[in-house]
Amino acid sequence: MENRGRKKRKLQRTKSNRQWCSSSLDANTIFALMLAAICNSNEPYSESVIKRCLNSLHLSLIPNSQNAAFRLHQTLPTPILSLLPILLNSKCDEIVSRSTEIAGAASIFSFEMNEQIALDGEIVKGLILAVGASNKMVSVAACNAVLDLSSTSIGRERLLEFSALEHLMFKYLQVPESSKRLVSICSLDKGGDICLRIGVKEDDLLVLLLNAAITLINTYDIDQLENMPRKLSESFSVYLKELWVKVHNQMLLRNTVKFGQDEHFNLSSIRTNNLAESIFRLSINAGHLTTPFPFEVVKKSIFGTRESSFENFILNHWEVSPLLVRSLSKGLNEQDDVFSSFVQYLNLKKTVSSFVSPLLQGLVSCLPIDSDELNILNFLKTVRNELGCLIIYGQDIRVLRTMGHLKEEVHFFQESSEPCIKAPHFLYIDDILKCEDAYNKGYTIALRGMEFRFESIAAIADGLASLFGQPSVGVNLYLTPPDSQGLARHYDDHCVFVCQLFGTKQWTIVSQPIVSLPRLYEPLDSLHSSKIGNSMAGRTQFLLREGDILYIPRGFPHEACTVAESGGPDETTGFSLHLTLAIEVEPPFEWEGFAHVALHCWNQSSKSIHYTSVDPLSEILSVMSVNLLHIAIRLIGDSDPTFRKACLVAAITLPSDSKCWLGLNQRTIFIYIIDKICSESGFLEALRVVEVAIQKNEDPFQRLRWLQLLNWEAEMIEEHGGDFPSVGFEKLSSLFNQHRDKAEVAFMNVKSKFCCEVAFEDVIDSYGMVLEKYKKTRKQYMNGMLSLHCK
Repeated sequence: MENRGRKKRKLQRTKSNRQWCSSSLDANTIFALMLAAICNSNEPYSESVIKRCLNSLHLSLIPNSQNAAFRLHQTLPTPILSLLPILLNSKCDEIVSRSTEIAGAASIFSFEMNEQIALDGEIVKGLILAVGASNKMVSVAACNAVLDLSSTSIGRERLLEFSALEHLMFKYLQVPESSKRLVSICSLDKGGDICLRIGVKEDDLLVLLLNAAITLINTYDIDQLENMPRKLSESFSVYLKELWVKVHNQMLLRNTVKFGQDEHFNLSSIRTNNLAESIFRLSINAGHLTTPFPFEVVKKSIFGTRESSFENFILNHWEVSPLLVRSLSKGLNEQDDVFSSFVQYLNLKKTVSSFVSPLLQGLVSCLPIDSDELNILNFLKTVRNELGCLIIYGQDIRVLRTMGHLKEEVHFFQESSEPCIKAPHFLYIDDILKCEDAYNKGYTIALRGMEFRFESIAAIADGLASLFGQPSVGVNLYLTPPDSQGLARHYDDHCVFVCQLFGTKQWTIVSQPIVSLPRLYEPLDSLHSSKIGNSMAGRTQFLLREGDILYIPRGFPHEACTVAESGGPDETTGFSLHLTLAIEVEPPFEWEGFAHVALHCWNQSSKSIHYTSVDPLSEILSVMSVNLLHIAIRLIGDSDPTFRKACLVAAITLPSDSKCWLGLNQRTIFIYIIDKICSESGFLEALRVVEVAIQKNEDPFQRLRWLQLLNWEAEMIEEHGGDFPSVGFEKLSSLFNQHRDKAEVAFMNVKSKFCCEVAFEDVIDSYGMVLEKYKKTRKQYMNGMLSLHCK
């Protein structure tokens, strides 16, 4: 009877509490009651009153609630807001938990309330401290509140300002290892689109911590990423990468849980690409990912130990003719060889095809970045929905062979190679296993972007880029079975070093280029066998063995096939695996680019052109003539191959001694470039380019956008904010046509002064600054992509 009496009284109290909470208390009453309870915290009723007031306040912030205390308000009353920091520091876990829930509910009630909460530093600090509470109920409520507050940009900014991310990461690292292993991918059907989200069994706190941390990481800018505590960032990255390996494997196997299938499954709002972006961001400035090989080691591995070998290559073969460098050793396993680490990783002791599947399974797609994109966060915004996806056929990998008397390329995944197919073909595990079968049937496996997939290859690429003074080097891998040809005859828009790692391969190179130094990104003419002829006249053949390196300049047609060589092991006879190291010369790093930088530097230092003239028209014509001279230099570059040659001024092998052979070589080319500008840059031809661009509604300066990195202060750019609208070009054309004689005199005067006054040494620093900006973005992209590969 006594027990039943206690239960009855408890039910009556619960009912009374609900009625009390649901009654429509006004803001003043709630504030007065809570303030009185706080001031009399030692009284036994104080906690009970505060809890009831908080419950009533929380109900007011729930959508469609019958309690309308704040339904007509867009902000919390200031008196109540002032009490939240005190309540968030209460010794009672239930009060702290309910206070965080109120802060969270207010944050998503309206934008005004979110801003109100965010701008109160004491509330934000209280929420962040509550994340680390030992009581799980409090920690869960605080994580939810942080997520609610982060729903606006000002909320995210304030959370980052008070180091919320660091607290979230630290709390996550304290979660028991056993909880972190229970991770799965959930497939969510949204109107026919399957959305993959990450979830965790049992532990809702882990899901919330990941949600909040990843949300904030993906809003950090570069400076904030660089200023994060290094050890904490690296430790958290380790856990994210371990999670990513599980997620990637489940994507590869298409092993997902349907939403609602497992009732113990706590679904997060984290998509697989959100996780990938966080890992990418945390790795952007990670110097430990890749350490470039010293350029001397790279130079020795490719050109041999003698300095004369490299000098001979630059002076007689670079961008001029092919060169075969025979290996001096019997293999590639020597410690001082830059390829030894990757060779040991491949470990081709078993059948060749058996390593294909393990190699491909750990890879993700290296989404393309624009050549002139120098803001890595802009790139992430563009690709964030696809980041971390499986490798894509055609973009990352090709499986093909050249067949028939016409020697045409045939793709193993024929349907994916058709131009009309727009949907990407992701390679799941079944397709990867098919690649092994394709190899056994004679197909070559061509894998792009190796420098973004393997640290050892990235180190080689970085070292080689420094050796040639370029921002980056691209690396591809080609695995060709016996008695087969992969790619059909073609030429490249970049120079390549073919590095034979395993097996042998017969190369045929046409002795003269089809196109003299073709530029990156310009359309390449398709090569048909009949275009070159079927005779062997004018061709050179090279048989590459393990350790050999073949240099092929851009523009030279070439093809290669495997051949059996007597004496090879049975299981490897006739197959080939090689890397191609591509020196891709971006427009700013051609000699034409150096000439544009030289004109910019001279223009900035030559004040006489802009400020000594008392005639405003003459001054305007002189300023515009500088812009027109940039166009004239571009026209010469289109016709003169020397302007398209790679500029090696920033090569790391270039000593400070101006009398060194490479320094003299570069100065000689510079003198030629200036003489050519002086003798061949024409006013009418350049003006005609601008007029044609106006007629076509095009930008004649589009190819020179990169010059803005130097804060190009040409008057036309300043006037139009650097956007080069058509009205600016029309004014230039109209002004020059109205004053044709004066304009031509001004142009010739600018050209003459530039060619007489410009100095090689005055250009080097500005040119190096452009190079460093390109290198920084390439390095950030490389670090980010390396972190996403599961090897």
